[in-house]
Amino acid sequence: MPYKTFGFTPDQVLMRDSILKLMRDVLPERKLTELEAQAAYPLEAHQAMAAAGWLGLGLDEAWGGTRATQKDLAVFIEATSYHHCAVTSVYMTNVIYGGMYIQGIGSPEQQQRFLPALIQGKLKMAVAYSETQSGSDLAGIRTRAVREGDDYLITGQKVYITNAHVADHLIVVAKTSPEGGHKGMSLFIVDTKSPGLEIRPMNPMGRRMTLPNEVYFDNVRVPANCLLGGENQGWRKVMRGLNLERVLLAAASAGQCMKMVQVARDWAKERVAFGKRITEFQAISHKLADMQMLAETSRLHAYAAADLLDAGHDAVLETSMAKVVGSENCVKCADLGMQIMGGAGYMDGPMSRAYRDVRVGPIGGGSSEIMRNVIAKSMGV
Repeated sequence: MPYKTFGFTPDQVLMRDSILKLMRDVLPERKLTELEAQAAYPLEAHQAMAAAGWLGLGLDEAWGGTRATQKDLAVFIEATSYHHCAVTSVYMTNVIYGGMYIQGIGSPEQQQRFLPALIQGKLKMAVAYSETQSGSDLAGIRTRAVREGDDYLITGQKVYITNAHVADHLIVVAKTSPEGGHKGMSLFIVDTKSPGLEIRPMNPMGRRMTLPNEVYFDNVRVPANCLLGGENQGWRKVMRGLNLERVLLAAASAGQCMKMVQVARDWAKERVAFGKRITEFQAISHKLADMQMLAETSRLHAYAAADLLDAGHDAVLETSMAKVVGSENCVKCADLGMQIMGGAGYMDGPMSRAYRDVRVGPIGGGSSEIMRNVIAKSMGV
């Protein structure tokens, strides 16, 4: 991974190099190709990260974690995404969307029940927010949770739920006060084996090792002790995690950009046309230069935002910009890489896979349009 380290500490460099080596051993290119063809979850990567202690990164030492900084997490995520975005998705759905919510707002009993098992790789988690009529408009969800004695009954539908098909538990957002708008939302930890819950994998264009899913709730009974963070407190709890999510998605995009630069550059340096290597043609070298600038710009935004978060700033503007810049640069990088490689890029392989994988970046985790709304609001316009 021949890129500058932006003032990484020795521990951060060691972390980056360690996770890259682990993933090269566990998920070599041959295995990636096989799993993608099967649309199979990369369980080997999940278990290898657990065995090496990486699923505890960012979680408290009390549960077996290592309590990483925001920049530590960004360095780690950039590296996993450089290897393959499926590794990033495994980590994000389990640790960031699962473990860190339980750590941040869960009861001591919930933390004790779920966090050690998650860190050890003994359970898998996912988060279920989006619905067919409410993706960006989270306050418009229609899934209902009605109190009945010591339980809640959840009814509704979720869609595009990453890794729900392999998860043991979902963190589900539902309305406990139907007329309350964003003030009527609550979070629940739901066992995926619960009667009345059905999960159907979907057929995406890319990221086929970590599939999105439709999730149906038909009077799914959830014990009241699985309410996460208090009734009608869901909106506030979800909002508090957005800065970290955005900066990590930006770091993931940076990692993907860096990988695409390497793939396109290495191929172009070996490709001969009209009697010389095609990197000697300005039309090609300029495209590679553009890819390099896109990658470096993505990294600068991601790490600047991570540093601000570690310094205690509420960096809404900076994390939102980082997410937009990173995800949109990723799409541009993929297009340039595909053009450089031509037919070789279009055939199945690292570039065509990246081209399919990156397109969801400006859509998921807060669309570019919503991020621009947030940025404009932060500017006072």
